[in-house]
Amino acid sequence: MTILNTPLPNIPINPPPVSVTSEDGASANKPGNPDMVILDLRVRNHPGVMSHITGLFARRSFNVEGILCLPTTDTEESCVFLLLANTPRLDQIERQLAKLYDVLAMRRRDDLNSEFFLWLAELSATARK
Repeated sequence: MTILNTPLPNIPINPPPVSVTSEDGASANKPGNPDMVILDLRVRNHPGVMSHITGLFARRSFNVEGILCLPTTDTEESCVFLLLANTPRLDQIERQLAKLYDVLAMRRRDDLNSEFFLWLAELSATARK
């Protein structure tokens, strides 16, 4: 994965509202959706960081649904968003992520949903053009 070298413009924390419903008519992607979780990591920006992070998941046979890596204003750090299934094993993965040398900060973003993740990916692709 290539880390962008130029910072993105100011990104609002909440995307435009998107309504997605499941077959039973319930909202499938509202904030706090118990099926998916977004982890927000602040990591050191150097070659091999993504390999260390994804290797942790691979060694535990834990699937990562999506990864976004964005620059910060500090060229020594990057912001990584991970879209993950919310399973009981996720707590252990979070504890082990926090122990990695390259992970400077981590927080679970229950206020964001998978639609935010897709919106941010689209915004990032648009900003690179």
